[in-house]
Amino acid sequence: MDNTEANQVNRRDFMKAVIVTVGGVIAAAVGLPAIPYVIGPALKKEEAEWIPLGSVSKVELNNPTLFKTLIELQTGWINAEEEISVYVLTADGQEFVAMSNICTHLGCKVRWIPEEDGFFCPCHNGVFARDGSVVSGPPPRALDRFETKIEGGNLYIKRG
Repeated sequence: MDNTEANQVNRRDFMKAVIVTVGGVIAAAVGLPAIPYVIGPALKKEEAEWIPLGSVSKVELNNPTLFKTLIELQTGWINAEEEISVYVLTADGQEFVAMSNICTHLGCKVRWIPEEDGFFCPCHNGVFARDGSVVSGPPPRALDRFETKIEGGNLYIKRG
């Protein structure tokens, strides 16, 4: 066997190399653009967002006032609307405290009971004071609070 025959590529090896090369180009053409699509939502940093609740004139002095609003949520590729409820309390009409109406024990919705001067969770009889602190029951901590701001007579809470 001479040296030129040993250096020649036979038909079978050539076809294998062509198929592997074409397959690699197709995989790269499909796979590379898909990588940012797949991992992009995980790398996206969520920015804090100010959510409008309504006019500050709706908040009664020393009486927690319930505000409900819809927010849009994006989880990965899924967009959904969620209703959030927030109790807002003010003693002087200048400083506002916004508290979640979700119990810190199991996530049930609490409600304000004016006769008892507190919030009540019906799931396991959790009781919270007017300021959201735990009075009795199984809740491990006070009601969650939101940062607030007032612009143009409207109350906003910070989410994020």
